Amino acid sequence: MLGMSELVNRAIRFATEAHERIDHLRKYSNLSYTVHLEQVAKITASITDDEEMISAAWLHDVVEDTPATLEDIEREFGSSVAILVRELTDISKPSDGNRAERKSIDKGHLAQASGRAQTIKLADLIDNCKDITKHDPRFARVYVNEMEALLRVLVNADEGLMSRARRTMEKSVLQLGKVQVDTDNFDTVSVQEIVFESHFKRQYNDIFSAKDIAEPLLSFDAKTQAEKIRGTFKDQYQQVATVLVDGKVTGFTTLSLLDESDTFDIPKRVFSSDQVLSGDAGLAEVIHVLTRHDYCFVRLLGQVHGVISRDDINKPYVRMWLFGIITLTELRITELIKAHFDDDEWQNLIPEARLKLAENLQRERKNLNQHCELIDCLQLADKGLLLIKDAELLTRTGFSSKNAAKKVLKQFQSLRNNLAHAQDISTYDWAQIARLSIRMLE
Repeated sequence: MLGMSELVNRAIRFATEAHERIDHLRKYSNLSYTVHLEQVAKITASITDDEEMISAAWLHDVVEDTPATLEDIEREFGSSVAILVRELTDISKPSDGNRAERKSIDKGHLAQASGRAQTIKLADLIDNCKDITKHDPRFARVYVNEMEALLRVLVNADEGLMSRARRTMEKSVLQLGKVQVDTDNFDTVSVQEIVFESHFKRQYNDIFSAKDIAEPLLSFDAKTQAEKIRGTFKDQYQQVATVLVDGKVTGFTTLSLLDESDTFDIPKRVFSSDQVLSGDAGLAEVIHVLTRHDYCFVRLLGQVHGVISRDDINKPYVRMWLFGIITLTELRITELIKAHFDDDEWQNLIPEARLKLAENLQRERKNLNQHCELIDCLQLADKGLLLIKDAELLTRTGFSSKNAAKKVLKQFQSLRNNLAHAQDISTYDWAQIARLSIRMLE
């Protein structure tokens, strides 16, 4: 990839920084995630010198996996690259069903994508197929089936790369052997969180909703001069407003769009179907939208009347909701430890000083006539230590390695501490918030 353009170099820097900011690693090798991005970009560059395609290859996972949004991509790289990244970003949500149902939705999305985006997807499939076949033969059998289904709909992709993708898939099939797997009931185990009981998750998701944290939207007639709207935004400390035509909401505008525009007319965007929710939608769905877009719009009585940004995630309702998830997750970890170890066997894995702290806390609680077991008095960090030190428990909770477990537990504690001390969580803990929310949707 010699002689890369300025656009591609910017994409490399942006993608690298975005993925490294959340310590994103390849699942099996624990190498930097940029290894995969580089391979996808190299494969793409082997059949085209289209700088927008190569840039999108570097950026193809940045919206799904990092705090960056599609709007960030458009601001940094223009609409053409942003459209490619949008086409390559999965649109399904965990709440859409099991893996097979979600993949069917995403397949339909890719079937409608441009030939350029479909070609980049082939590069992604080729690299993933090789990596998964090498490291996870069981899941590889599922992945190969999904890959075959995708290849049937990527009809506008580069023919030469399509042939290469088919050869890669066929080689994997030969390596794996033809073993039938029930893909309808296969869901990969997340390495990030402990799973709640499904009935409880449904109840907890209903506690707070989008309308509880949405802010009312300003509205302007489409004939209003842009300068007047800009002034109103700044006077009222607002960033976004709906645009009306004949009294009906037809789209939205933002302060950044106005600042970039050199016309008197209002620069307008239409709502993406995946960024508008009903007022009764749960907070997990709101956060899912905000992982992809700058704004989540809220529909009330058939019209878009509210808006939520990442700043709103700092509101008390959301902080209570997140703290509740963390508390319940810690309880679930405690239950797993109790079920796994015989009697007090776990005490042998805890440093003596940490064990004494737990014993002191237990005595204090008993003096207050509160019943508790010693394990209940351990700090979260100590419970995490038990997960890491016991190989069987580590495997049961789905972590691929001790380092992966340490990283997630560190992020988990960071979020809890920032919640407790009223710190800005939308800026510093977004990746962990997104992971917790995904678990609530599954």
